[in-house]
Amino acid sequence: MIVPDKFHMTKEENLFNAKRILVDSIYKQANLEGIAVTYAQTEDILNNVNVDALTPTEINKVCCLRDTWNYVLNHLDEPVNLAFLETIHELVARFDVDYKYLGKFRTEDVMISGTDWRPELPNAETILQNLTEIQSSSHSTDKALKTGLLLMRTQPFKDGNKRVSSFAINKILIVNGKGLFNVPVKLDGQFKQLLVDYYETNNWNNILLFMYENCLQGINPTNATVSMENE
Repeated sequence: MIVPDKFHMTKEENLFNAKRILVDSIYKQANLEGIAVTYAQTEDILNNVNVDALTPTEINKVCCLRDTWNYVLNHLDEPVNLAFLETIHELVARFDVDYKYLGKFRTEDVMISGTDWRPELPNAETILQNLTEIQSSSHSTDKALKTGLLLMRTQPFKDGNKRVSSFAINKILIVNGKGLFNVPVKLDGQFKQLLVDYYETNNWNNILLFMYENCLQGINPTNATVSMENE
């Protein structure tokens, strides 16, 4: 399946809109990771207001999302390569894994909630090759979403892979003026089930279409249609 570009903006317009809805993006990302934070609480945290209803770890994880967004928005011209992914992991997973695992590809098996499927141990050369192949897509949105899905299924890091993948998606979208990627909080469960189905089958068509139809935000819609053809 090939998904076309859904929105058309300049890089500057996309960057402006990314900053404009930054609180909303962090709120949605936090909830996807199981942090039951409200939009108002997210806004308070980003304004350095203590939120008694949340634990210090939960607050710090929200701050990690903020710091990672700041890094991405200030390094848009860097390629989405292994070094970029490792840096993003160092920033976003500081309160999830021991420091010795930060920015390092995992060297042991991981378990994934909702399935008995296990990803293979990551191979840097294979990941780079797969990323390079995806970059040949003629549609930036297709390239962005497939890059994220590839990383989610590969599970290169011990934890934080959905977050790393989400930032990779958004970086590609913003640079090319194609919008923003966020999973709506009310659709978290559906997204996670489709993700498990994708892990088990290695067929990304269903979740790719779901992400295209439900998880992209932007202005200047292109009114393009999805092609069911394979690349």
